[in-house]
Amino acid sequence: MLNLKMSTLIKQKLDVQMAWWTLSGMGDEAGEWSDEEKIKRVAEDGFTGINGFLPPPEKASQWQEWMEQHSLTFSINAYPTNAHDMEAFLDKALEYSGDISLINAQVKAPFCTGEHAIALLDRIHTLSRQAKLPVLVETHRGTITQDLLRTVEYVERLPDLPLTIDFSHYVLTGEMHVVSQEAEVYFQRLLQQTECIHGRISNGEQIQVRLNADGGHERLNDFSHWWQSGMRAWRTRHSSGCFPFVCELGPPPYALVDEATDEKAIRWKQSLQLADIARRLWKDIDEEVSVSV
Repeated sequence: MLNLKMSTLIKQKLDVQMAWWTLSGMGDEAGEWSDEEKIKRVAEDGFTGINGFLPPPEKASQWQEWMEQHSLTFSINAYPTNAHDMEAFLDKALEYSGDISLINAQVKAPFCTGEHAIALLDRIHTLSRQAKLPVLVETHRGTITQDLLRTVEYVERLPDLPLTIDFSHYVLTGEMHVVSQEAEVYFQRLLQQTECIHGRISNGEQIQVRLNADGGHERLNDFSHWWQSGMRAWRTRHSSGCFPFVCELGPPPYALVDEATDEKAIRWKQSLQLADIARRLWKDIDEEVSVSV
């Protein structure tokens, strides 16, 4: 049970973001929607933010206007290979005229391990604090955190390193058709440092599987358990603020498709289903807190 007061509960909010990547190719008979139209539709369908990319300077003021018009939060992605890359990206982000809630970093150094990896992650975290702009390291295959055991070692050494949790990568690379008790211990350790969640479900064979028509899936219980555990951990650490849950479903070839379905429509519908799941999990925690105080 969370040890929270009602006053704290009110100050903690769920920020359900749509991944800009998910909107790739989205449109109608007239063609792909413009950036403005995509942002408008995201807001109209109840999302409270967008996880995307730093706009080029010539589009920055327009993006700021659109985001403010629809009262959307904005988080961005970075792909540094070293500390210099991260520092340069932070400099560009600080020049952006709009508000950036956080930077999600996929550290593209998959062969950096041990002390070198710990030093790099520590340096990235230091740069983040100096810039006063949160940089979260994502648990992602093909990056410095591609291995579950290595990542647990990193957070043991860096207990204040903030993470974006996306366990679909570990379920896939570990071919976890079921989750062992041993694996669960490692997952729970990482969840203690959750600052954001990317919503996607893997079945241990594919990185991204579809929910059923009713929003269910045989692996949903595993992921819902992890997502809610991460939410609880965040709420225990923070007395106020917005917790970002990003609905991140990739387009083909990331998604498995068949010619008989409208993949874009399914991707949008599935994002709405993930958003509803996140809101339900958050609401359940609210109700737990209300009962306990």
